[in-house]
Amino acid sequence: MQWKHLVDRKSTRADLIAGLTGALIVLPQGVAFATIAGMPPEYGLYAAMVPAIIAALFGSSWHLVSGPTTAISIAVFAAMSPLAEPGSPQYISMVLTLTFLTGLFQLILGLARMGVLVNFISHTVVIGFTTGAALLIAVSQVKNFFGLEIARGAHFHEVLEQFFLQFGNINPFVSAVGAVTLAVGIVARKYLPKLPYMIVAMVVGSAVAYLVNSLHGANVTQIKTVGALSANLPPFCMPDFSYQTLHVVMFPALVVSMLALTEAVSIARAIAVKSEQGIDSNQEFIGQGLSNLIGSFFSSYASCGSFNRSGVNFEAGAQTPLATVFASVFLLIILLLVAPLASYLPTAAMAGILLLVAWGLIDFHHIMSISKTSRAEAVILWVTLIGTLVDLEKGIFFGILLSLALYLYRVSRPLIVPSVPASEEGAYHFVDAFGKPECPQLRIVRINGSIFFGAVDYVRNGLMQIDQINPCQKTVLILASGIGFVDVAGAEMLEQEARRRRKLGGGLYFYRCNDAIYKFLRKADKLDDIGAGGFFPTMSNWIKPIYSTLDSDICRSCKARIFSECQDKLPDGEARSS
Repeated sequence: MQWKHLVDRKSTRADLIAGLTGALIVLPQGVAFATIAGMPPEYGLYAAMVPAIIAALFGSSWHLVSGPTTAISIAVFAAMSPLAEPGSPQYISMVLTLTFLTGLFQLILGLARMGVLVNFISHTVVIGFTTGAALLIAVSQVKNFFGLEIARGAHFHEVLEQFFLQFGNINPFVSAVGAVTLAVGIVARKYLPKLPYMIVAMVVGSAVAYLVNSLHGANVTQIKTVGALSANLPPFCMPDFSYQTLHVVMFPALVVSMLALTEAVSIARAIAVKSEQGIDSNQEFIGQGLSNLIGSFFSSYASCGSFNRSGVNFEAGAQTPLATVFASVFLLIILLLVAPLASYLPTAAMAGILLLVAWGLIDFHHIMSISKTSRAEAVILWVTLIGTLVDLEKGIFFGILLSLALYLYRVSRPLIVPSVPASEEGAYHFVDAFGKPECPQLRIVRINGSIFFGAVDYVRNGLMQIDQINPCQKTVLILASGIGFVDVAGAEMLEQEARRRRKLGGGLYFYRCNDAIYKFLRKADKLDDIGAGGFFPTMSNWIKPIYSTLDSDICRSCKARIFSECQDKLPDGEARSS
């Protein structure tokens, strides 16, 4: 409820308009999604009432709208249809049990503060997922926009294939209604910003459909409408808590809960990119969990954040979660009082509005920016986008796995930079050694990154390459201020490297190693081999003790003499003759 201070007359008006728009949008969607899930049509509307209110009030996003979605409906049907006949009382009871367990798992994860898991969803993945979902929204409306016969739930490529195969069967009357609605929506949004352009477009589209039907007849135009709905409140019911049902529904509920959470938080973050609002993933988990938990007692099947309705909610100017509350109330009023009027709302007009919403969800600016600045990030974006088009619920997981793999690849290769002391008098910092003389016996390297199990081999190989480049550089000083942390495998490697260099006649030293790493190495009993005296704090005289261990014969003929100690005496204390 951190948004309550934003509520005023202006925000309430905006939320009312957004809520009315959202209620009109969810009418056909709820019916369609319930059918996909194998549930009676009214259950899709029930899922857009109580769960939407609970998720809005207890979640963290101000614009996320929960309810029935395509992905969750498909997942519910795929999980439950083998267990019972879709639409049967047993099927409905088992789906409500699945919804209850889904909410319970989500609530537990939220209370356990496991929302950190979604922090691994990068901004690039969110943009790719958003774009892919926007294209899916657009493609899903092709049949309604053009009046074609395309199977519900068809894949992206199947819809495109059917569109080209049936191109000659495009219904001009249906397409005209959709095109007029789309055009009016674009014009109203651009030139009439104070008016709710979506409602304006819907009204105009409905009027055009009515006029066309009056002139040519509904049998000729074939313009379909949402249709009259039965007016009933969401009935209170109890899920089936028998052991047999809980046993078979447990695992499907876990799968659905993780899919729903990933989608909900991803959508919330995608909308937050545009609204510049912070998202609390733990609170979002709690909100989603409570919505499904409570919704299961009000005839609601599993719900999560909806891209369609969240995008509409944001584009319609919603200011607070009250817009979702208003949408649910309006939906209830529509269902009770004016359900027959839904028969005048053409599905083609709805398709035109959703095409406009889909276009607004595509972030062209960031897509171009990512494509120009990082090839790796661009690959992640396109893999996520294409994966989402192929399989909505798996697309984001492909993006997450690829982004994590790229991250692990990067952190497993910490930057190892040869360095030399700065030439300024009295300076204690170091500069890149490129193009500058180095000590023939002492190699100074800066390591930027953590030395953990994934980076051990890379760092070990980098230190051993020093011997291959110059076998005389048996002593190594590591500038350790850039090392984030060292784990057990890293400590073992440093201990082995210290022993190896000592056998060669040199040593391993550290400058500006942070206290946490030093204490860890001491606790792991690695200081005996590395040497407690091999650690030098900031602005300490590290060269004097290291210089005394170098080979005087090599120093005698050295021309570099990059240290002040090199000028007067050799490492054994003998004065230089020249």
